[in-house]
Amino acid sequence: RAELFPSSPTSTLMKHLAAYLLCVLGGNAKPDAAAVKAIVESVGAKSDDAKVAALIKELDGKDLKTLIEAGKTKMGSMTASAAPAAAAAPAKKGEDKKKEEKKEEKKEEKKEEEEEVDLGGFDLFAAE
Repeated sequence: RAELFPSSPTSTLMKHLAAYLLCVLGGNAKPDAAAVKAIVESVGAKSDDAKVAALIKELDGKDLKTLIEAGKTKMGSMTASAAPAAAAAPAKKGEDKKKEEKKEEKKEEKKEEEEEVDLGGFDLFAAE
């Protein structure tokens, strides 16, 4: 059967790590290689025994919450590439559009004021 997820060094590591974390979330505080391999293969992916063993060895005795928090800190310090600059362009277009809409509203209000018709002294809201 064909593998659903193509293999690359990063994807192989990530799928094994995800399987490990699923084991922990499922109540297995210290997953072994067989548990990780079973999860990876249950979704049609291939498991690399050497990489699973290395992962188990690397995580042995470490607190996952501490590792995750350390990872969040590292992610927060990463710089972004061109994506934010590209995202800024549509925002600027949106701002320009809002400015144009406000100008149009002001023009319409001014036209409405100019179009007021003299009703020959009749004032609907005047006190008697």
